[in-house]
Amino acid sequence: MNGQRVLVTGGAGFIGSNLANFLADDNEVIAIDDCSLGAPENLDQSVQFYERSVLGPDLPTDVDVVFHLAALSSYAMHEENPREGAKVNVEGFINVVEQAKENGCDTVAYASTSSIYGNQTDPSPEDMDVETNTAYEASKMARERYGEYYVNHHDIDAAGLRFFSVYQGYGGAEEHKGEYANVVAQFAEDIANGDAPVIYGNGTQTRDFTHVSDIVRAIELVADNQLSGIYNVGTGQRYDFNTVVSMINDELGTDVQPKYVDNPIPDDVYVHDTCADTRKLRKATGWEPTVDFEEGVKLVCQIYM
Repeated sequence: MNGQRVLVTGGAGFIGSNLANFLADDNEVIAIDDCSLGAPENLDQSVQFYERSVLGPDLPTDVDVVFHLAALSSYAMHEENPREGAKVNVEGFINVVEQAKENGCDTVAYASTSSIYGNQTDPSPEDMDVETNTAYEASKMARERYGEYYVNHHDIDAAGLRFFSVYQGYGGAEEHKGEYANVVAQFAEDIANGDAPVIYGNGTQTRDFTHVSDIVRAIELVADNQLSGIYNVGTGQRYDFNTVVSMINDELGTDVQPKYVDNPIPDDVYVHDTCADTRKLRKATGWEPTVDFEEGVKLVCQIYM
């Protein structure tokens, strides 16, 4: 993308700020965030920032492209307040897209979730059967259905991205997430400080860990190609939590062992394994992940060296 005027909602958050800063080199970028989860200091000075809720009126949607990343983004957040989760994730999406449509914007890229695939050790394609077991998943599925509505009824290009376990580490914009940060960031912080990283269960659960820089490139590409539909963004590789701890210890030259605790999340909703099938995105855009997990762990650990 070049020379475009774009809006990033949730723009002071982890993924949002990475995207906004990346796009700001060649585009006019506006970011909004209600600062409940985001931190404006994550943004470069070249990004125009406004503290706004996606539920509010008169949003700065007179843009060429909307990147809608604002969301309550975890199981815990939604279980604490399902009504608020639905308002932000579903009503907030509709409010932003409606205002953008009224201002003539016809390109939207938005965040969905890979959690709806449930436990999958094989790569999950976008067309596989899915079901929702949590309020968080339900809100993102509703977002996808509304995205489909805007494509079919209003001729808007709307692409939903199912992200797989996005990480960057506390050396980037992820630090402000604290307990909601990816386990890679949390494990590295604990191990670097000599604290035992806490693992739910026995550590055999696996994730398709995807570096935020690859996520950002994928988001830009689906908008630049004016795509519609649903696209996975991941690496197609899985690593278990025990291996992650071992890799971080090797990189830092430490030997901090994890603490295993009972999983507080019910077994029937806990996603034990994830893995992305990204053939659809690759075919549509030529996107390829560029940061393999070994290199990603090195990047996360750099600030502790």
